Amino acid sequence: MLFTGSCTAICTPFTDSGINLPEFERLIEFQIQNGTDALLVLGTTGEPATMTADEKQLVMDCAIKTVGGRVPVIIGIGGNSTQGCIDMAKAAAKAGANGVLCVTPYYNKCTPEGMVSHFTAAADATDLPMILYNVPSRTAMNITPEIAQRLAEHKNIAAIKEASGNISQIAETARLTRGKLTIYSGNDDHIVPVLSLGGKGVISVLANVAPRYTHELVAAYLAGETQKATEMQLDVNALVSALFCEVNPIPVKTALRALGYDMGPLRLPLCDMTAEHHERLMAELAAFGLLK
Repeated sequence: MLFTGSCTAICTPFTDSGINLPEFERLIEFQIQNGTDALLVLGTTGEPATMTADEKQLVMDCAIKTVGGRVPVIIGIGGNSTQGCIDMAKAAAKAGANGVLCVTPYYNKCTPEGMVSHFTAAADATDLPMILYNVPSRTAMNITPEIAQRLAEHKNIAAIKEASGNISQIAETARLTRGKLTIYSGNDDHIVPVLSLGGKGVISVLANVAPRYTHELVAAYLAGETQKATEMQLDVNALVSALFCEVNPIPVKTALRALGYDMGPLRLPLCDMTAEHHERLMAELAAFGLLK
């Protein structure tokens, strides 16, 4: 198991011409000082799709150096080129990462056999533990319970980040892979439901702005304080909804700016929030006590 608890899918602060590494280091320290159990770097929230290979390497190296072994660092390697995923996995291993996360192939898509072969090839590339990432709303591909069951037999495939939003499917995946595949929630509004099915944590967008809270929510549930965790889940869901009122990571980067972080510009095709959504997000941040 790579981690138990809350793993922050951390944002990448940009400048007009590159990466703001000092601010990235500041974000990492904020996370660690507030109880984050692991960091996912170059996940969707980190905007790797708009980054060059050199920028990805810079971000990866900076994160691993700054963390200095205090929490696990997981690197997002996913893409729609299997060879690209293999190359990223090897780079992550060389840089000293603790694990990798690989999303289903998108756009070109594939058959179930192609998906199994894709993940197997990426998992074979290194000895790092791999987290599968299932997010059909972004990729138009679904890791069915039966596919997850097959992939769970691979020695390096350790977990799945489930962001399908389909609780019935997640329950069936948990049944078929019990004892072989750790399940993490990929949706911040489903943390408690996934934990109730045997999940061990969340890979979180919310934790960018509320790392301590997200850590404590998971910790409460795993300590047997299910009522407390449930209340915490319900209390935060309005903020979670606001953080996803436009495509991620537009709202969460906007929220971090409001909290005093120099996140720089979003990269096209992502753009600034509408005035209506911005007002809603600021109101929820204030209601949750994050914004004065």
